[in-house]
Amino acid sequence: MLIGKFLDYLRIEKNYSKHTITAYNKDLNEFKDFLLNDFKSSNIKNVEYKLIRSWIVILVNNNISYRSIDRKISSLKSFYKFLVKTQTIKVSPLISHSPLKQSKKIQVPFSKEEIEELLDGDLFNNDYRGILQKTIIQFFYFTGVRRFELISIKNSNIDFDSSSLKIMGKRNKERIIPMLPSLIEVTREYMNSKIKNSIKSNNDFLFQNSKGNQLSEKFVYRTVNQYFKLVSPKVKKAPHVLRHSFATHLINEGADINSVKELLGHSSLSATQVYSHTSMERIKEVFNNSHPRAK
Repeated sequence: MLIGKFLDYLRIEKNYSKHTITAYNKDLNEFKDFLLNDFKSSNIKNVEYKLIRSWIVILVNNNISYRSIDRKISSLKSFYKFLVKTQTIKVSPLISHSPLKQSKKIQVPFSKEEIEELLDGDLFNNDYRGILQKTIIQFFYFTGVRRFELISIKNSNIDFDSSSLKIMGKRNKERIIPMLPSLIEVTREYMNSKIKNSIKSNNDFLFQNSKGNQLSEKFVYRTVNQYFKLVSPKVKKAPHVLRHSFATHLINEGADINSVKELLGHSSLSATQVYSHTSMERIKEVFNNSHPRAK
């Protein structure tokens, strides 16, 4: 009941996205199940920090990454902050909790050569599935959208007259992304393929499977992973790496970091600055070509 009220608060007052609310719900119910299974208690309201600490230990022992654990604890902190705000409890059990120390991993983007080899090569089938998968990858690289944002794009979000795309991001924050002529061409080709293959739409989503249903996040992940295995030796081949490539390549070519921040839908500049770390080679090149003593 308390979890339900909290999720309603996130949806109605905080205007969080369905995707985010689902994640909060999953984390809170995992903790609730832990209390029930390990301590025979269903009282999630009055919990001592030592019980939360026990859950963290179990998660660590199960090889859950520190990043994932911190996200789960962040969900709990928000929940107990809500309980304090509504005067359901007086003090949050996580008031003195410190996040786990994470080793910072710098994501290695796909190179321009790898992306060109994939998109310019003859690696995609010419059937509906092949055209769909190629369009998915091009959308990631041309727009820098997140995975859940991509599968949520609707036909009505595309304005061909103004060459722009409306994206609904985290916390239902709306942003507009320009569409390059090449992406407009790709989009029209994909739409024509849907007509040609008699895909019967069950909704207004742009990207649909052969049955006309909205794509799953798993299908999108597998698409990116499957095709980049053909051109890249990198260990991680996820959609987020394409988002990373989008940002890094823009910055390498001289794009203003604040503009990249807006395109990515980041709320703070610090989140965008992560992408500038992998641009060091470009920085060195500019430095060597510009400094009076470099020659």
